Amino acid sequence: MENEYRNRQFKSFNSIQRVRSITMAIILLGMSIIMFAADKLNLEQIMGMDKIFRYFFGFICLLYGGFRLYRGIKNTY
Repeated sequence: MENEYRNRQFKSFNSIQRVRSITMAIILLGMSIIMFAADKLNLEQIMGMDKIFRYFFGFICLLYGGFRLYRGIKNTY
């Protein structure tokens, strides 16, 4: 009985982690798209940032978002 409860608890934890990882990946990938395409989207507040910082931050968001997406899909926790 105890073992069955632990298995359900583990599956529940894994599904919550998977949803959280995929959601964070979508947010981070969206942020990287916004950083890269701020000029085309006419976003004044983001265009006011230094261009090097904007591209660097977008690149970091792209890498970490890709990692979170990979981790969420492969379910490696």
